[in-house]
Amino acid sequence: MTRAIPPFHLAFPVNHLDMARHFYRTVMGCPEGRSTDQWIDFDFYGHQIVTHLVPGHNGAAVVGKVDGHGVSVPHFGVVLDMASWEALVEKLRAGATQCGLEPCIRFMGLPGEQATMFFKDPSGNAIEIEAFASLNSLFAK
Repeated sequence: MTRAIPPFHLAFPVNHLDMARHFYRTVMGCPEGRSTDQWIDFDFYGHQIVTHLVPGHNGAAVVGKVDGHGVSVPHFGVVLDMASWEALVEKLRAGATQCGLEPCIRFMGLPGEQATMFFKDPSGNAIEIEAFASLNSLFAK
């Protein structure tokens, strides 16, 4: 499936800009864009995410159930090809990032079977990274 997708923009709170900069730039490998002493934007796999300094932010979320697993809501993320997902798993492990949902295959044998993992940034914002063997199954029912 070939689709031209416009980049999305997501702005969200963080409680410490230097920790956010280290996590998104160094651990996640996202190139840094513009910044001030109040915000930093990053290239998140071709999309623009912007961390805004909000002292006291704790990333509070509720937990929903998906395929028997607890997942933080809200969360954001990206869908990668399988090789890129596996490389990121290794990079996160090397950086000692703790996963709330360890890398696994979800919906095994069903439409939408996917590799997934959940983790949080240093401010407690939940992130999900997914991968599909074929992007044609991204919206499979």
